[in-house]
Amino acid sequence: MSTTPTLVLLPGLACDERLWQAQMPVLPARLSPRVSDTHARHARIEEMAAAVLREHAGPLVLCGASMGGMIAMEVARQAPERVAGLALLGTNPQPESPETYQLRADAIELFERGELREVLEPNIAFAFHPKQADDEALVQRYLTIILDAGAQQLIRQNRALMHRPDQRPHLPKLRCPVLVMCGENDLLTPPPMSREIAALVPGAVLRWVPECGHMLTMEKPRYVNAVLGDWLQQFVLPA
Repeated sequence: MSTTPTLVLLPGLACDERLWQAQMPVLPARLSPRVSDTHARHARIEEMAAAVLREHAGPLVLCGASMGGMIAMEVARQAPERVAGLALLGTNPQPESPETYQLRADAIELFERGELREVLEPNIAFAFHPKQADDEALVQRYLTIILDAGAQQLIRQNRALMHRPDQRPHLPKLRCPVLVMCGENDLLTPPPMSREIAALVPGAVLRWVPECGHMLTMEKPRYVNAVLGDWLQQFVLPA
């Protein structure tokens, strides 16, 4: 790799740059970090990934959380020669299960009626470890991000997840450095999913975030920053 890659951060479902607020100040400036919003502008995971490739030139290091990790894996499937590294945080390589498909379909019906809070508020605790779920400011910050996305984004992005491709056949072909991180108590993309990614990718590094649920960039920013920052140093070329 003779050119310093660009670091592209890919948010999760209905999230934006605020998901990475605690990470941005510590990311290597030489990697020109920026947050993608392709998930807010396209209808399918494949289209979101293709847009990432169109909109960011040269080699890329992709850091994706949850849905963002699914987009990152799809970018690597479409153009493995463009991907210098992958950091996959609390994500899932599998296609949608029938059970989750139905849960999303039911939620979409409520979103179409404008019942966002009725769906989101009872379920938001599942995104956090119990210790962080008691932090009202943290939970409210996350809820605000999701509500700001609005019903149409929630509908479109959930539909994209319902029809996402299975990434498992392609993961063993990856030859770039891969970091897999997951909260030890993640209920939404449970640890076996990260364990599966790490087992499929040659040489993948697997790190567990203690006392953490699904929202690891917000729940445990210091831990995530330390692990991610150290891993990213391998891509920073000498001046």
